Amino acid sequence: MSSAKVTWKNEQSPVKDPAIVAFQRSSEGSSAKVGALGNASANNNTKLSSVLRELGVVEKLLPTYGFLQCANRQGRLFFHFSEVATDADSLRVGDLVEFQQSADRRTGKPVAVSIVRIPNGNLVTYEIMSEKTVMGTVLAEAKASKNQGSEGEAPGLLDGMGRVTYEQSGETFFLPFALEDIDGGQKITAGDTVEFYISTDERNGNIRARQVRKVRPIVADLFQGVVCSLKENYGFIERSDVVKEIFFHFSEFQGDIEMLNLGDDVEFNIQFRNNKEVAVNIQQLPEGTVVFEDVATERKRGKILKTLKSVHGRMQSDPLAGRIVYETLKGSIEIPYGDRDQLGDYTLQAGDIVEFYIATDRRDKLQRATNICLIDVTFTISGETREKGFVTTLKDAFGFIRCLDRDTRMFFHFSELLNQDEPQLQDEVEFTVIQDPTNPSRLIAIRIKVLPHGTISVEQCLPEKYVGTIEKEVQSPKTATGKTGVSDIGIIMYDISGTKQTIPYSAKALVECCSPKNGDQVEFQICESRKNNTKTAANVRITSVKTASKSQNKEQGSAVVVKESAAKESNAKEQMTKEKGFVAVLKENCGFIEMADHEKEVFFQFCNFDGNASELELGDEVEFILSHKTAKVSAESIRKLPRGTVAPEEVIPGVLEGKVVRMMRIVNPDQVEYSGLIQLVEKEAEGGGNGTEACYPYGITSLVDKRDVPQKGELVRFKAAVVKSSGKQRAARVVPLRLVMRGKVDSLKGQMGAVICEGEEGRKVSFHVSEVQDGVDLQLGDEVDFLIVRKQATGKCVALNVRRTSERQRPERLMSRLKSATDDAGPRIVTLRQPRGPDGTNGFKLQRSASRQI
Repeated sequence: MSSAKVTWKNEQSPVKDPAIVAFQRSSEGSSAKVGALGNASANNNTKLSSVLRELGVVEKLLPTYGFLQCANRQGRLFFHFSEVATDADSLRVGDLVEFQQSADRRTGKPVAVSIVRIPNGNLVTYEIMSEKTVMGTVLAEAKASKNQGSEGEAPGLLDGMGRVTYEQSGETFFLPFALEDIDGGQKITAGDTVEFYISTDERNGNIRARQVRKVRPIVADLFQGVVCSLKENYGFIERSDVVKEIFFHFSEFQGDIEMLNLGDDVEFNIQFRNNKEVAVNIQQLPEGTVVFEDVATERKRGKILKTLKSVHGRMQSDPLAGRIVYETLKGSIEIPYGDRDQLGDYTLQAGDIVEFYIATDRRDKLQRATNICLIDVTFTISGETREKGFVTTLKDAFGFIRCLDRDTRMFFHFSELLNQDEPQLQDEVEFTVIQDPTNPSRLIAIRIKVLPHGTISVEQCLPEKYVGTIEKEVQSPKTATGKTGVSDIGIIMYDISGTKQTIPYSAKALVECCSPKNGDQVEFQICESRKNNTKTAANVRITSVKTASKSQNKEQGSAVVVKESAAKESNAKEQMTKEKGFVAVLKENCGFIEMADHEKEVFFQFCNFDGNASELELGDEVEFILSHKTAKVSAESIRKLPRGTVAPEEVIPGVLEGKVVRMMRIVNPDQVEYSGLIQLVEKEAEGGGNGTEACYPYGITSLVDKRDVPQKGELVRFKAAVVKSSGKQRAARVVPLRLVMRGKVDSLKGQMGAVICEGEEGRKVSFHVSEVQDGVDLQLGDEVDFLIVRKQATGKCVALNVRRTSERQRPERLMSRLKSATDDAGPRIVTLRQPRGPDGTNGFKLQRSASRQI
């Protein structure tokens, strides 16, 4: 062996490029092999000793010819059996031969001549073995070769071969091995840790694993963390030992990847690939195993020193930009907080007094304030101007407040509520007014506190007393018919600076038990209602009773009889004109009632409802009187009725399917007809449609979900019903047939959110928190099912009936823990080139798909 060869053994890595290794080894050993084998060939044919001879291996044999593979150079030569010095039938594939290269006289191509078979005792190997063993992992088992090849041909290289992988200098390599390469006949399966030599065939540069044997795996360090991001086929884990994220591929998860969700606790090992840390051998842990921080049980009180928003109202880049200062025995301490550490999304201002807990990160001992809430003493100490009012309008995620102290409506967002998730109409509230940061010309309400009912005094009685005359008597609370709770409005006429004016009063405003009669003189005070800016008479007291002569008494007696008769007729008429219907639309302070015959609707004001109008719901059955005070008919004296009272229906058994060909007028005000229309869809098995399909009208009471109104062209499932009073058929229990979509929660802000539709990358639809089913508190990344509906008014699509499908949600500790790691904590992983797998593909074929089909 030459000194150069020895030097290679001592200094070169066993995993050096196999092609370079083969070239070096073959170039050094060529002359030695030729010299050694030349002596043997000289004994068989002395006349060839003076000619340049080469070594080769029989690669393929056919009936009268074959092919040789040159041993010391790249080359494949044809030979004829006539050129074999011995019996050509004794040649076998793989035999070592000596030959001379010549040229074919007809074609000029190189051929092998003067072929001499080398005796078996002089066989030499053409494989170069690595000096040291290599550790690796079995990816695929070796199996018996199925292709034995045709006569005189060796089986394919990859037929039945196993696969083993190993790492060197941050790169991953894959090698084949066969059953004969396993040392000692051991049973080796996928996943086993093995030790082997790397063999290089100097004839063609092929490499493979040799002398493979199983070894006891090295126990690697285990790390824990929480899955914080999931992409198409990879993700990231937030580590519990350092403030850092680590990359992982789905193929490294030991289990069904469909069961891995955001927020899952996991355990893993770390390997270096391309000089980057990656997580491998990932196993799922029970929920709550990984803990990032310890939260103190003692509640602290401090003052906001710095808010999360800059002077321009924008969020700062620092994830823990907020600062709170609190007092201790050792002095003042300043502690940071982030945007997820506040209980609620209302506005915090510098100087606010807050209460909070201290959370300490186990990894870097960083302390921050969490569970921050504003306390009421803030407004007392700071002297902040607070106003009061009533909630008068509610939209998707915002509303308007009517102020008591100013003649205006104040905009507010639901996120500004301090003590309630969602306001109700007519709620009494206290709030602060500031300039809108996005629109300097507008004022908005922030830091809104819902007050107990009755806190705000909406009626204020003026101290002045007035004298007037009864123009219209008030009906006593208990009428002659024995009905209680029915009251009417009386009218008082009085004079102010020579101007005749009238003011209404009710029976509750009477100080005395007896009710004043027409013409009686009374004393009263004016009561102003700040709730609806109306004036009524209060503390009504009789000062003088109108007297009359005998003749007048007689006339009055006959007039009383006439009045009583007229009153009876009026009462009878009133009883005859009472109508019934269903609440079809509810707006800010008014609505519409669908008549009992389902043919039209009538307008009504909340003030004409006998009770709390905020308790009304769509579909409620009511009784009312039609009023013709203006050009438009409206409903008054509205009273709620028990369910089943108005227009009872008999549902016909059997479920039908149809298509909405006309919407209700409450959805499309431009149409003339009030009721919607559903056309029955005949099944093809029954002969299909012939243009005469039956149509069923429907109204608000026909819908199972009164808020889910079907749109024109949508398919619905319903039942036919017969109205008992009229015998007409109409649709009942109507349910829209919509495609259930799946997606992930992409954003949450206040009362609104957005989901990304699965399979439609980039498409987002918004939803209101009221559409979330089962009262679930959604988090970012949650998988949800939902329905998509296009709003008739705006033309935009929104999500309805949002239901979370993932069994576990992302834990709050990940939502509250904002990443504080910087570039100094370690480089982020950036893919520069895609790896290649053992089969020559791009690798990483495992895709993440939906856990169930919808």
